[in-house]
Order: sequence, then structure tokens, then C-alpha cells
Amino acid sequence: MKNVLVFLILFSSFLTTAQEKGINFGVKAGLNYGDNGKIEFSDVTNTGGNLISENADDRVGYHIGVFLRADITDSFYLKPELQYTQNSSSYSFDNRKLDYDIKKLDLPILAGVYLLGPLHLFGGPSLQYIVDNDLEDERLSDVKNEFTVGVQFGVGLQIRRLNIDVRYERGISDNQAQTINENTGQTIRVDSRPNQFILSLALDL
Repeated sequence: MKNVLVFLILFSSFLTTAQEKGINFGVKAGLNYGDNGKIEFSDVTNTGGNLISENADDRVGYHIGVFLRADITDSFYLKPELQYTQNSSSYSFDNRKLDYDIKKLDLPILAGVYLLGPLHLFGGPSLQYIVDNDLEDERLSDVKNEFTVGVQFGVGLQIRRLNIDVRYERGISDNQAQTINENTGQTIRVDSRPNQFILSLALDL
């Protein structure tokens, strides 16, 4: 809860500055395509306790949120965003498929440059707070760090009040959730870092 308040306070400060300086404010939504990293589980057939690693299958998620955009110069802008994101992945485990769902708040703080007309490039850090995570049929402990950091970069088109962009996001902070399977005694660790492409549609209000 403390980290959620930090997110809201940070974005509220951006919003106050925007109202004072006439910065653009808008809403956004879109799709996320990618995975949440990998799953690791102990090999019960090996007394050495070696971990077996499996990459996640890509799945589609979504996001909704708000943003501010400050045009510092004719060719350079700053754009903090606040959004709710839900991602899903599927892992192969014990001859079955397990769905892994993660819900989080994202606060990307982006800097961008306009290149040719409406075309612009952008990038920056993304602060992330994990609200909930769930591995099908398994009870996960809390993730190692609910508050993590990632990076985003991409390209977009600003056509009057409408903006369309495509970006790549990668989690930087090493962050895992863990459980022990009650039937097999296997230790299971799930990576909660995003590795995904994001398609967004935004509208200036």
C-alpha cells in the first residue's frame, strides 16, 4: 500500500505541474504481447537439487491509464504515464500447462524527440508496483520486491490529438515469486519481470 501511495503522489505532482504550465493531459489503452520471463523448478529425480528452467509462452495482456506530455522544445518532450497493466504467461510444468497472471501499476517516465512530422522516438525508465500475481494451481509466496524498475523504448505517431505507439519493455530488477509443490516437494520459482511489446492508443483531452 505504501508503494501505491508513492505512485499516486508522484503522478499527482506531475498533474499539478501540468495544470500550472498547460501541459497536455490524456488517456490511453492498449495491448501487451510477451511473457513474464521463465519458471524454474527443482528436479526431483536428481539428488543434487538442480533447477530446471523453462521459458514462458507468449500471451496477450492489456493496459489502461493516463498520461501527461510536456513539449520542452519544438522537438523534445517529457511524458510520464500512470497505467494499470495485466499480463499473462503460460508455462510447461510437470507435463501440464500453468497460467501465470500478474497485475501491476506502471509509471513510465519517458523522454522523446520528434523526427519527421508526427513521427517520434522515445524511451525511459518504468517504475512498477506488483499488485497481485497468481500461478494456476500453485500457491505463490509474495514476490521478492513488489516495487521494481524496467525500461521502455519505442516509436509513435502523433496525429493531432491522437497518438499511436509501439514500444518494447524489459524488466531490469531481478524479481521472483516462489512456492513448494505439496505433491512433489519441488521448489518452483517464477520470474515476474516483463519482456514484452506494447501497442498503445492515446488521446489528448
